[in-house]
Amino acid sequence: MLPKPHRASIVFYVSDIVRTEAFYNDVLGLGLVRQEGAEPFWLQGTLDSGLDMVFFEMEASRGNTPALVFDLEDGGIDDIVAALAEQGVTIVTPVEEAPGGWSADFQDPDGFGLGLYQAAEKPRSRK
Repeated sequence: MLPKPHRASIVFYVSDIVRTEAFYNDVLGLGLVRQEGAEPFWLQGTLDSGLDMVFFEMEASRGNTPALVFDLEDGGIDDIVAALAEQGVTIVTPVEEAPGGWSADFQDPDGFGLGLYQAAEKPRSRK
């Protein structure tokens, strides 16, 4: 048996690494960093929770990599979903009640499912 892992990476295979870089950095503000060693470059970032996200440009079919749900620690889900829609992001499921809070689902440029979640006690709007 292998030792229990201490970290996890979520790997996405994307059709256009430059478009992916712009989406995750400019729209979601994740601060992915270009890495060398693959052609073209690949992207890597670590969320505050310690979860690593890795992106490679290669052939893949839509949906064969996992969806990722982002926890909105400070709330504001309504404002965030509205801002995503204004930037042309496909909203799959608008804000709706979820166990213990609120959630919404959207897609990145390659159609991968992403989600947002916030606890019920957090404000849905920051305005």
